[in-house]
Amino acid sequence: MKHSNLVLTGMLLCNLVISQNKHLENSKFSSYKGLVMAGYQGWFRTPKDGTGRWNHYGADGKFDKDHNTIDFWPEVAQYEDTYKTEFTFDDGSKARVFSSLDKSTTQLHFKWMKQYGVDGVFMQRFFNVTKNHANRDNSQDVILSNALKAAEQHNRALSVMYDLSGLQPGVDDCSSIIEDWKKLVDHLRVTQSENYLHHNGKPLVAIWGLGFPDRPYDIRSIGINRLIDFLKNDPEYGGCSVLLGVPTYFRTLNKDCLPDPYLHDIIRSADIVLPWMVQRFTPLLHQDEIRYRDHVIEDLRWCRENKVDYVPLVYPGFSWKNLANRNKGLTRHSRYGAIPREGGKFYWDLIYNAILAGGEMLYVAMFDEVDEGTAIIPIENTPPAGEGVKFVGNDDVASDHYLFLTGLAGQMLRKEIPLSAEMPVNKKK
Repeated sequence: MKHSNLVLTGMLLCNLVISQNKHLENSKFSSYKGLVMAGYQGWFRTPKDGTGRWNHYGADGKFDKDHNTIDFWPEVAQYEDTYKTEFTFDDGSKARVFSSLDKSTTQLHFKWMKQYGVDGVFMQRFFNVTKNHANRDNSQDVILSNALKAAEQHNRALSVMYDLSGLQPGVDDCSSIIEDWKKLVDHLRVTQSENYLHHNGKPLVAIWGLGFPDRPYDIRSIGINRLIDFLKNDPEYGGCSVLLGVPTYFRTLNKDCLPDPYLHDIIRSADIVLPWMVQRFTPLLHQDEIRYRDHVIEDLRWCRENKVDYVPLVYPGFSWKNLANRNKGLTRHSRYGAIPREGGKFYWDLIYNAILAGGEMLYVAMFDEVDEGTAIIPIENTPPAGEGVKFVGNDDVASDHYLFLTGLAGQMLRKEIPLSAEMPVNKKK
């Protein structure tokens, strides 16, 4: 009888924990597997969108030839709201850009995702956004809210990705992310959406920035273990799966990764590992796509042995020369078109080899990142010109070429079309 009472008490406590969990139990996207998701920065601002200054288009709140920080110019023909700049095209017309803060921008981006078959995005949420809720700019909340509505309207998947950039050692720790996640669950109700991405049947939360040697914080002292435990086990806000963003060489703990075995302990406590491979592979090296494939194969083997899922990262190229001109600390690959796109061939080579190696899901870096030249959104082939002005064109391919390829990547990943090393032809061009 005493044993029966204990069992009954345990069942009641279990039911109480389940009833207190604030997440929607079911999602239209129950697993990351089979999906192609992109990172979404959402950080481009203009003086007339309500924020009062240029952000991520230029330095020091300005956007002109002396302050420009983007290498690619977005094609804005389909945007409802655009903003005039000081730059001009060859025909003398003023060049315009979009703002991430506009609801119409978010709607268009998710419309493209549906149109081309991009499964969804990880919404980037930087560490500073998690602090001082009462006194900070809430534009990131507005963008996330707009994205959630757009994801539901266009039936795309969405997940929150916390980026630890900005965390200051001795001042900050991961407790502010815990409080921010509570706010997102309670007030923005992100996990009450059927379109919030789940993995292993649980809401997926990503944490990016562990193990990088250029970060000032020590992963042993920022409370990352408590954050993961909270996300997985808290009776109200937990019950989540966790994805960790780590360096390319996380497995061997060398090269671009700190040699701290604690990183492996943290990875084993999570559900998915995402290695950041931007700038690590290039078409300028002979058969570097084969090196990439072999690297993914070994990563997958390590992850199987350590019982954690793995998502390969693919990207179309890289260029941040204008950004590096304003930030002297960015010396790596500080040339225009440093990792050339080759009209999509480099991107397709990575996609093909990631799937060939056994990848079951893909992470695209990035959806809208024109300042580092990794964007897959439509790009101008003939960007603004003039004295002291330099941008990178789109290799004379269709402006939507990378959205086109990304959608086909998803079909190839799910075996809806055959695996092919040959890049498909975009008939729009």
